[in-house]
Amino acid sequence: MTAPKPQNRSFFALLFCIAFILGTHAYYPKWQMAKTEATISWDVSGYYFYLPALFIYKDLRKVEFRDSIVQQYEMSSGGYQAYDHESGNRVMKYSAGMALQYLPFFAIAHSVATFSGYPADGFSRPYQMAISFGSLLMAFLGLFYLRKSLLRYFSDTATALTLVLIVAATNYLNYSAIDNAMTHNWLFSLYALLIWQSIRFYERPASWRAWCIGATVGLMALTRPTEIIAVLIPLLWGLEGSKPLPERLQFFLSNRRGLKFLLLAGLGVAILGSIQLIYWKYVAGEWLVYSYQDQGFSWLRPHLWQGFFSGKGGWLIYSPTMILSLVGIIALWRKQRLLFPAIAIFTCLFIYITFAWDIWWYGGSLGQRAMVQSYAVLAFPMAALIQSAWKQRALKIGIITFGLGCIYYNVWLTHQAHKGGLFVTEQMTLPYLKAIFLRSEVPEETIKLLDTKELYSGTPNIIKSLAYLDFESDSLAHNCPIPPIEGDRSLCLSEDTQFSPPIHIPASEINTHWIRVEGDFRCQEKEWEYWLMAQLMVKFKKGDEEIQTRFLRLFRLLPPNSTKTLYLDVPVPNRDNDQLEIQFWQSNGKKPLAVDRLKVLAIE
Repeated sequence: MTAPKPQNRSFFALLFCIAFILGTHAYYPKWQMAKTEATISWDVSGYYFYLPALFIYKDLRKVEFRDSIVQQYEMSSGGYQAYDHESGNRVMKYSAGMALQYLPFFAIAHSVATFSGYPADGFSRPYQMAISFGSLLMAFLGLFYLRKSLLRYFSDTATALTLVLIVAATNYLNYSAIDNAMTHNWLFSLYALLIWQSIRFYERPASWRAWCIGATVGLMALTRPTEIIAVLIPLLWGLEGSKPLPERLQFFLSNRRGLKFLLLAGLGVAILGSIQLIYWKYVAGEWLVYSYQDQGFSWLRPHLWQGFFSGKGGWLIYSPTMILSLVGIIALWRKQRLLFPAIAIFTCLFIYITFAWDIWWYGGSLGQRAMVQSYAVLAFPMAALIQSAWKQRALKIGIITFGLGCIYYNVWLTHQAHKGGLFVTEQMTLPYLKAIFLRSEVPEETIKLLDTKELYSGTPNIIKSLAYLDFESDSLAHNCPIPPIEGDRSLCLSEDTQFSPPIHIPASEINTHWIRVEGDFRCQEKEWEYWLMAQLMVKFKKGDEEIQTRFLRLFRLLPPNSTKTLYLDVPVPNRDNDQLEIQFWQSNGKKPLAVDRLKVLAIE
C-alpha cells in the first residue's frame, strides 16, 4: 500500500491565508466603524433587514422602523433597503438568502444585547461584531473545503500556491477580510462546499448528499437569484466515459435510485427557494416580485470589454492574477479533462450573466466584486496551470514573480480603498489609475484624471489670450447667495440656474495644441456627491456635432467656504472642428457656486 503524500505545504498555506485575512481584518475592523463604514451598512443592511423586521420589530410588511433606524445609524443615503410597493407595504430590495445565513450570528448578538447595556435594536455593536466575525468564519470554512477539493486533483504545491494567490493577490482579500459581510465571501464558501459535496457524491452516491447539494444550490439562489447556474457544478462535475453527458443522464434517469437523487436535490432547491416566494406573497400579495425595479440586464449587449478592462472596475485590471485562471482552462483541458466541461461551461455563463447587468461595475466595488464567488471554481484551472508550469524552471520563476507582484498590487489597492484614499470608488479611470499606480501620494492635480483623460505636463507657455470675462454685466449674477469674488458681480450657478450661457471661440483663433480654461471659484458649502458637482465643460464642435468633450467637476478641488483659482487644460483635437464652446453646468446640484475672472488661454 502506497503511503499518502505529505500535504504540509497546502496546510501551512491555509494557515497563512487565515492569518493574512485576520491581519487585514484587524487593519480595518468594520465592526468598530460607524455610519456607512460599519459592517451593517449599504447593501449589507439591505440583506440583513429581514432579521430585525421579523424578530425585533415584528413588522415584516410595513418596515416602519426603516427611516428612523437609517437616520439614527446613518448606514446609507436613504432607505433603499425596502421600497414602497403598490400593495401599500414595503418590499425588501434584496432576497433573503443572506439573512438566513446571518441568522445564527444575529441570534447570538441579540442575546448579548438583551442582557447587556447595548440597544437590542438589531444594529448596535453586538450585531455589527457578530455579523463581521461570522463572515470571517464563513471565509475560513470556504478555504478549508477548497483545499480539500483541490488536493483531489492537484499536487500539494499547486494547491498551496493557488490558495495563497486567490487570498493575497485578488480582491477576494477585501471581500473576505473587510467587506466580508457582503454576498461574495459567503457565496465563495458555498461554491467551495458545493464542489466538495459533488466530489463526494460521485465517489459514494447517497440520498443525504443529494439533498445537501440541492439545499446548497437553493441557498445560493436565495442569496443571489443568478447563482442558480451553480446547478451546473453537480450536474457536470467529473464527466467521464466515451459518451459522458448521455452516461450522466442515464445515471440519473434510467433507474429508481438516480431519480430519487434528482428528486431529493430538487426538493432541497425548492424548500430553500420557496422562502422568497412565501415572503413576496405575504408582503406584496404576489408570488413573484421584481424587487430591483428599474435595474436590469442587457442580455443582447453584455458589457464584456468594460467588465474585463475598464478603469472603473475591470476584473483583470484590479485582479490581474485571475489571468492565470483563464489561461489555465487550457491546462485543465490537457491535464484534468474530467473537470473541463463543468468549469468551462460554468465560467462562460457566469461571466456573461455578471457583465450583462446594466450596473456592470456593481457600485461601491473594489474591482469586480461580483466575480469573487466564482474564484472557488476558477481555482481549479489556476492550479492546473501552476502544476503544468512547475516542471519548467522559467515558467515557475515567471509565475512566482507575477504572483508576488500581484500580491503587492492587491495589498496596495486594498490599503488605498480604505485608508490610503487614492482609490475613489465608482469613479476610477485608467488614466487616473496609471497616475497613482503603487504610489502613496500624488499631486493634487492628479484627481482631475477622474474626469478628464490627460494632464498638461511642464510649465505652460501662454501664446495668447482667447477670452476674458469678469461677468460684471452678466444677468446670472443677480440674486446670488454667495458674495461676488471681485467687483459687483460674479457668475452664479445654483439650483435655479443649472447652465451658464455658452462661450464660443472660433477654431481659427486657436493655433496651438493646448488651451487652458482658468477662473476663480467660490463656494460656501461643498458638494460631496460627485454626480451633483458643478462642471466646467470644454467642447470642440463642428456645427452641432461634438468632436471632443472634456470636463472637470469643480468641487473636487474646491474646499468649503473658500475661493480658489482652478483650471482645466485641454488638448486641441486633430479632427476638423470650427468652434470651441465653454459652458458651466450645475449637474442638478443645489450648492451655489460663484465664478469670476474667467480666462481662455492658448498655451504651448
